[in-house]
Amino acid sequence: MNQPIHPSPELIAVVRRWNDAVRKRDGAALSNMLSTSEHVRYQGSADGEFWSGSLFRKGFPDHVAEIPNYDWQEHSLEAFECGPVGWAHCVATLRFSSNQKAMAHRFSFILHLEDGVWKMVHCHVSNPIANMEKIGIEHKALDALIAAARDGFRQDQREGMASVMFTDIVNSSAIAEKLGDRVWTEAIQKHFELARETIEAQGGTLVKSLGDGTMSSFSSARAALMAAAELQRRNAANPDEPSVQIRIGIHTGDVIQTDDDFFGTVVNKAARVAAAAAPDEVYVSDATQLLVGGQDTLNFGPPVSMELKGLPGDHTVYSLKW
Repeated sequence: MNQPIHPSPELIAVVRRWNDAVRKRDGAALSNMLSTSEHVRYQGSADGEFWSGSLFRKGFPDHVAEIPNYDWQEHSLEAFECGPVGWAHCVATLRFSSNQKAMAHRFSFILHLEDGVWKMVHCHVSNPIANMEKIGIEHKALDALIAAARDGFRQDQREGMASVMFTDIVNSSAIAEKLGDRVWTEAIQKHFELARETIEAQGGTLVKSLGDGTMSSFSSARAALMAAAELQRRNAANPDEPSVQIRIGIHTGDVIQTDDDFFGTVVNKAARVAAAAAPDEVYVSDATQLLVGGQDTLNFGPPVSMELKGLPGDHTVYSLKW
């Protein structure tokens, strides 16, 4: 029987201990975390940094000792396991004391369960370099796929690709209790009118209002992000009282449309992404950011890995700077 693949919080902890031991130059800890197999491998970022077996185990602590001091900022870390095998991927920025340069790094790890303990059998470190600088070409296959996804959904279809946006008013219950139902109902209606106007101006559809929030759909991920940014700006500048703060979340994927409603896991994840956002913040999923990430008019914060309620594993989100 095939064993299932599932996210592994345990391996995330193991990898963080490994990264911390490298930063602290703790050779004893690193040696203890390495597999005793002769098939262990290491691939570094520099030319010639490929080592294996006992040579790697003996030399790696000395290699680590030569690395200048650096500050470490982890952006994302995910790990998975399947039976006695596990793997992980990490993205971080390192700022070295020798030149004060902040450099992005990507790390991948393969681990093996040996006598009940996870051991490293493969490590790979890389510094991302643009394809044009490295090989003189730009890869277009994924770009073509993303472009097809952008055009794959129209409102007259019953299913397809869409960017779903949720908005939520922060602390609405407390505000309503202080103001009373009549005043709060009027304020909510004005806010919904502002939301509908902003959403429709970007070609979106306000699917429904949900008590103190909204759900809308866009055939374009860029349009969804433009609407989210504009809604935050207009809401912040609104002189009416009571003033409200909103959080917004967007996710892109396959949806099924029935009459005027939408269904599918994309809807659930969009709602969870919105719930994770702070007041006055726009969070977007990695799928949505991938569709528009290369456009200069949209700026994002660094990737953040987090748990989303009701959804398995860790998820990467980005904050949209509006």
